[in-house]
Amino acid sequence: MALNMPESHPRSGPAPGRHQEFAIETTDRLPYRAMRGIFTTALRLWFRPRVVGRAHIPATGPVILAPVHRSFADFGFTALCTRRKLFFMTKDSMWKNKWLGRWLLYVGAFPVHRESADREALARAEEVLQRGECLVLFPEGTRREGPAIENLMEGAAFLSARTGAPIVPIGIGGSDLSMPKGRVIPKPYTIQVVIGPALPAPARTGGGRVSRSAVHAATEELAGKLTAAYDEAKAKTGRYRQ
Repeated sequence: MALNMPESHPRSGPAPGRHQEFAIETTDRLPYRAMRGIFTTALRLWFRPRVVGRAHIPATGPVILAPVHRSFADFGFTALCTRRKLFFMTKDSMWKNKWLGRWLLYVGAFPVHRESADREALARAEEVLQRGECLVLFPEGTRREGPAIENLMEGAAFLSARTGAPIVPIGIGGSDLSMPKGRVIPKPYTIQVVIGPALPAPARTGGGRVSRSAVHAATEELAGKLTAAYDEAKAKTGRYRQ
């Protein structure tokens, strides 16, 4: 999920998943590898996904993966882009079920409150990147419909500027046709994933501060690059009307 810029906004009552212990486990333990292997194998068998541009994702060091978000299954398709361990934000309502919440924490997820700035989620995301890990962050914030990539949240660019992590745009074509909002069982369409060139981190001011103008400009650049990757991914499916 995306993250708003850190401003103060009131929130009524504690959100689910607040103050859960979140450990950044950088080692791929056997249970994690097994679960990820089963999950990605199921995706490959059902969707026959084709991924291009994997070389754009750095093999080491901090990086923000910024996929388009048109389907709940987009989390899984992002996992096919790299062998690196992934950490990602997900909506805090998933923590209403404590067992699901525990499992999500184990596989590298942590909750984010999407309706306001979430300083706890921001701190966790920054820590992941400072540790040199791979963070998945949907810059659109939530699942959207239609071809337009617009009104991106600025969390990805802000975190990039704070940590020096490049941002890699990822277009996913076909997931909205296979599993739109409200559909439980996805249709077995071939999914096309296009990974675009990484965007360098926005420059910081001489005092080391994160410039809002630089963050805004980086977000606008990300919107253009993400649009290009998404358009290419959709064209490769051959299923969208021109």
